[in-house]
Amino acid sequence: MFELHHLSAQEQWDWLHRGEITPIELVTHYVDRIGRLNDSLGAFTTVTADAALERAATLEATVPRTAPLWGLPIGDKDLHRRKGVRTTFGSRLFADFIPDESDEIVEVLDAAGAISLGKTNAPEFGMPSYTESLVAPPARNPWRLDLGSGGSSGGAATAVAAGLLPFAPGSDGGGSVRIPAAATGLVGLKPGRGVVPSGSGLTTLGGLVTIGPLARSVADAAMLLDAMIAGGPYPYSVRAPGWDGGAFLGPATRGEGRFQLAVMTTSPWDSEYDIRISAEASAALALAIDEFSAVGHGIEEIALEPDDTYAPAFRTVWQSGAAGLPVDGVELDSLEPLTRWLVERGRRLSARDLAAALAALTLYERSVIRQFSRVDAVLTPALALTPRPIGWYSQDDPELNFEQQVRYTPFTSFANVTGLPAITLPVYLTADGLPMGVQLVGRPGGEAVLFALGAQLERRIGWQRRHPPVW
Repeated sequence: MFELHHLSAQEQWDWLHRGEITPIELVTHYVDRIGRLNDSLGAFTTVTADAALERAATLEATVPRTAPLWGLPIGDKDLHRRKGVRTTFGSRLFADFIPDESDEIVEVLDAAGAISLGKTNAPEFGMPSYTESLVAPPARNPWRLDLGSGGSSGGAATAVAAGLLPFAPGSDGGGSVRIPAAATGLVGLKPGRGVVPSGSGLTTLGGLVTIGPLARSVADAAMLLDAMIAGGPYPYSVRAPGWDGGAFLGPATRGEGRFQLAVMTTSPWDSEYDIRISAEASAALALAIDEFSAVGHGIEEIALEPDDTYAPAFRTVWQSGAAGLPVDGVELDSLEPLTRWLVERGRRLSARDLAAALAALTLYERSVIRQFSRVDAVLTPALALTPRPIGWYSQDDPELNFEQQVRYTPFTSFANVTGLPAITLPVYLTADGLPMGVQLVGRPGGEAVLFALGAQLERRIGWQRRHPPVW
């Protein structure tokens, strides 16, 4: 039986503009689905049904229909403040916090005509790559509920994959959009540093954290990214040759071009941990290589030059970022073990330690961009392992926990360090029916090429027509 969530985000937008549905009808459909399914999925930590219906009722009078997301439901990641709405940052310390102002990304998406249905689940302060906090139930993978959805945008991924939202914004400081997208069979894009004004990365330590979309199709991801960019790219973003700074929906829809691709299975963590790529991840990569070859792209192999500076430098910056969390004294006892470990380690570091780590990562950025310079994009596994079970990560040993995260996601963080755009594509289903993806890392300013490549692969594989059992 047909239901509204079966439509793509673009189709829903078209129906709204043709008057075939109203914003109230669309919001009501999603609110009803959330009411039925969220308790078992853990996608939302707070649902704002009344506020969403009120906004839907007044949208015609308050936001022009030309707004790029007019009438489309979204969710705010629970790391992003919305005025008057409970925002926990994934932490028990903020279980009852209600901000008196909104973050810029929230205001941007409101101006674009989107309607927030509430706050999507996130881990404590967004630090881990899984979404299992003590302030809310875990974000469960709609493909199999005993598995997690990854993190830190795990709730957003669960909501989109399960048909509780057409698409959703997330943030990505080490893979936090791409990891949950890959785990739940979605498209996830981390834009290059400086592309999204309200989440450029330029104001975060090491330039790591950017804001990007999670969606079921490449074109829907581009549609949401275009709305995030609003009036145009940030002045400090890099524009690749052939991209005029215009909408990404064009290349994501047309899917044109022939490119030179490099396949890479090495990671910057190889010298620090025993990184093993599962058979399922290898199968997803092999399928993508075959399909790209069939389209006519050039394919070569590449390996990262060994660099022992990356792992310790990244750890130092990650711990230093945690050191600045607004937690002191007895409040430390209420932090989850991993977060407390990160905070305490970070506060023991000196300014000299941080300066040396940032310098090392800057040199690493230059090195990787040089190594990738002869190709248009680099193809890697999205994740090294299949989606991890709920409770898989150690809660007693923070060092082991960190290692587990790296072993699961060794290919994502270097794109944040280098500021390069990266997209995950859900190309494969395992014999057990679990999604597995690949990642494409582009040149500086290469988002349009990533969207074009993704559109080509999507046309051949048709992953947008795959859905989990709860669909």
